Amino acid sequence: MARRRVSNPLALAVLSCLAERPMHPYEISSTLRERGKEQSIKLNYGSLYSVVEALQRHGLIEPRETARAGKRPERTVYAITQAGLDEFEDWLAELLSTPVKEYLSLEAGLAFMPGLPPDVVARLLGIRADRLKVELRAVDAMHEQARQQGLVDLFLIESLYRRHMLAAELEFVEKTVADLRAGTFPGVKAWARLHELRAEGMSLEAIFADPVRHLGEEGRVLLPPE
Repeated sequence: MARRRVSNPLALAVLSCLAERPMHPYEISSTLRERGKEQSIKLNYGSLYSVVEALQRHGLIEPRETARAGKRPERTVYAITQAGLDEFEDWLAELLSTPVKEYLSLEAGLAFMPGLPPDVVARLLGIRADRLKVELRAVDAMHEQARQQGLVDLFLIESLYRRHMLAAELEFVEKTVADLRAGTFPGVKAWARLHELRAEGMSLEAIFADPVRHLGEEGRVLLPPE
């Protein structure tokens, strides 16, 4: 991945707006919100001003004029520079073409889920599944409304991607919950027994000293890698 002079994804959004035409920061914020882009990037007004200042400092945008509307404070209108346009196009090409490792909260939770008993994990993942269903319904309702207004997929593509990712996550979570509750998840019996022994006061060190004795043959799969 290329080292970006301003790496905040909000900077890409600012460059995208200014590639259309010069705008002042408030107009950039309004444009992004009107287009629903806050669903894809973290957008707040304070951060936006910091990003605009950083882009100007690196020569990617430049002040074009200062305007005042009525009694409102003066607002600086910014325009993208050629360096900014080159950065925008190169950055966008990289994002679209190059997979990167993203550290997701669910992935972190799954990595350490043996720290809780399997029945508790199943219950918590069941709650997550219910919330995913609510989010999917909200996304579907938004898509329906957008299409009734005549918007085509070109302007919904990031939301369509999110919908597919939510659906895939829901499928995975529901399958995991079903396997845990049915007792077919690999190692689940030993995992459950481990937490029973822990509740009785036995240490992990003692359990893992002889996992087959304490957890049965399935206990071998729970041994931490050396």
